[in-house]
Amino acid sequence: MTAPMIVGSSAAPMSPQDRALHHVAQKLEASFLAEMLKSAGLGKTSEHFGGGAGEDQFSSFLVEEQAMYMVKAGGIGLSESLFHALKEKQNDQ
Repeated sequence: MTAPMIVGSSAAPMSPQDRALHHVAQKLEASFLAEMLKSAGLGKTSEHFGGGAGEDQFSSFLVEEQAMYMVKAGGIGLSESLFHALKEKQNDQ
């Protein structure tokens, strides 16, 4: 398995520290997208086929996974911006 590279970059594979920063940035973007999906009504129980309390409990996991898949597919570019900001902040220290 090859090391991940930054999307849109011709740079060499990332260092372990950069990979960790990139993963954190992806998790932040996924959290943001999950909140947007929840606001849009994704994961709400259907009035006609409601699964009860169990469905309500687990729908948040589904929304979070869907958001992470969106990020892995390219997302909205937020993770790349966050990664560069985190890396810049790290380099300033």
